[in-house]
Amino acid sequence: MIDNLWLGLTTAFHINNLMYAFVGVLLGNLIGVLPGIGALAAISMLLPVTYGLDPTGALLMLAGLYYGTSFGGATTSILLNLPGTASHAVVCVDGNPMARQGRGAAAIFIAMIASFLGVCVGIVMMMFFSPLLTEAAFLFGPAEYFALMVMGLLAASALTSGSPLKGIASVVIGLILGVVGTDVNSGVARFDFGIPELQDGISLVALAMGLFGVSDVLANAGRLGKGSMVAKVKGSAMRVTKSEMRQSAGPIARGSLIGSMLGILPGAGGTMASFMSYAMEKKVSKTPERFGHGAIEGVAGPEAANSSAAITAFIPTLTLGIPGDAVMALMLGALMIHNITPGPQMMVEHPAMFWGLLISFWIGNIMLLILNIPLIGMWVKLLSVPYRLIYPTVLFLIAIGVYSANNNLFDVGMVLALGVFGYVLASVGFQPAPLLLGFVLGPMMEENFRRALLLARGDAFVFFQRPLSGTFMAVTILMLVMVAYKRLRHKPLVEVAAS
Repeated sequence: MIDNLWLGLTTAFHINNLMYAFVGVLLGNLIGVLPGIGALAAISMLLPVTYGLDPTGALLMLAGLYYGTSFGGATTSILLNLPGTASHAVVCVDGNPMARQGRGAAAIFIAMIASFLGVCVGIVMMMFFSPLLTEAAFLFGPAEYFALMVMGLLAASALTSGSPLKGIASVVIGLILGVVGTDVNSGVARFDFGIPELQDGISLVALAMGLFGVSDVLANAGRLGKGSMVAKVKGSAMRVTKSEMRQSAGPIARGSLIGSMLGILPGAGGTMASFMSYAMEKKVSKTPERFGHGAIEGVAGPEAANSSAAITAFIPTLTLGIPGDAVMALMLGALMIHNITPGPQMMVEHPAMFWGLLISFWIGNIMLLILNIPLIGMWVKLLSVPYRLIYPTVLFLIAIGVYSANNNLFDVGMVLALGVFGYVLASVGFQPAPLLLGFVLGPMMEENFRRALLLARGDAFVFFQRPLSGTFMAVTILMLVMVAYKRLRHKPLVEVAAS
């Protein structure tokens, strides 16, 4: 291990590789701050540039671009309520209220520290437990994935700050929206209403921007000309207090572990990890009523989970040659362009690349801290810009970001319609975060459900017979029983109070 780490250090600290990593994290951070243009679009644009580079330098640049976009995405989520990706959506729930209370700088600082520490945990897990985590990923079949997602969706009902029933209803609405488009198994177009553009499904970027960005603009449209988002903030309000650091320590540790475990699973590892982390923090908190109104734990935990999942997502890609999502598929393509075949032998055949990449994760994230911490004050000054200037700018950025994702003008109209829909839902007490999670996990849940039943010849008990899926289903049932018990237990008290 010491020899491998030394090899990684000498590779990562080579002047050319340092330069490539810096270019990657700088571009990634700048693109991450722009809403709607995520890692997938950024890597797609930069991939042709890497053809003439050394394979190690090319991978380090693309990896820096990947986690740089994740690092920068939290900034607009906190300040403008604009999640560039689904994994940053849950950060809006408490990050944006903190910004409106004049605590935007503290929220961004905690998000940066949580992101860095989450990356550190992810790197350690990747260094020491790659073979073990790879074997654990092999234990997950269609039944296990379905059971895990059911448990995650139920936990998502905890994200709502209002009625749990409305939280579950939001998840169901998300599941329904996720059904729109061409069925993966049969190839039949569903709920497209004769509109060809809907055959590809509803754009995730359009949904996230509409539910959080456009609906927020509509909700605050009446405040145009009445000042800025926050009044003048005192210097003390921008600092992170010792109590907030103590409050964030536990969520960061728990979120990092959740992200490290879920990041290796194909699909929405980072998204599911951030939502699961938020749900856990709300469950373990002694004051869950603070969540949704500016709780620092609601920023620290999900951001740590998202960042650690971004690192461990490389494990199945590099050690098995199995990409977990579209971004990892591009990484896989970049390696194969340079005649490097990812798989179990990669650590043996290309040790300098593998261990250099690990060390570059640390170097790149330190670069991101150095780049971003001095800019916190500048980002927070955005909140002092008058409404009449900031809201048209936000709408313009949303339109550009959504259009650039697929180069499709239809998505711009869709984001406006979804924004109106999100505004109506929010006005009657429905939360956007569980809806977005239901939308992300719905198609994958349906696909794994049908695949599991196909393999089991229609036997629905397959979800309870297998050890892992049975455990997840048992936990799900236990959670439902606990929710029902609490409702029944408190019902007489409510009736007495009403009378």
